Amino acid sequence: MRSRRPGRGAASRCRHCPGAPPHRHSGPAYGYVIQGEIVFELEGEPERVVKAGEAFWEPGGDVIHYQDGNHLPDAESAFVVTMFCVPGRPMLEPVRAEELEERRDRRAPRP
Repeated sequence: MRSRRPGRGAASRCRHCPGAPPHRHSGPAYGYVIQGEIVFELEGEPERVVKAGEAFWEPGGDVIHYQDGNHLPDAESAFVVTMFCVPGRPMLEPVRAEELEERRDRRAPRP
């Protein structure tokens, strides 16, 4: 079946030490940790550790992705991710500090 709404997709291997700054994706993202452990946090959910062999996903759209950094202080972590986005929009959209402040009540309590 062919989609009437063309989109764009990308797959990549990510090696993270500090991780990306708070951002969002216009479409869903599906990931799988292939090495080490990452800290993963989406708006409205508590941060969690995703270990090698485990998967994660985010719905995209308006949800802020707060963190996806390496959880291990002395080892590298890596994951593969497939992302889809709305045509004409970037794969990753940074979130401004002002918006983070406006939406701080949507972030789960931090440990």
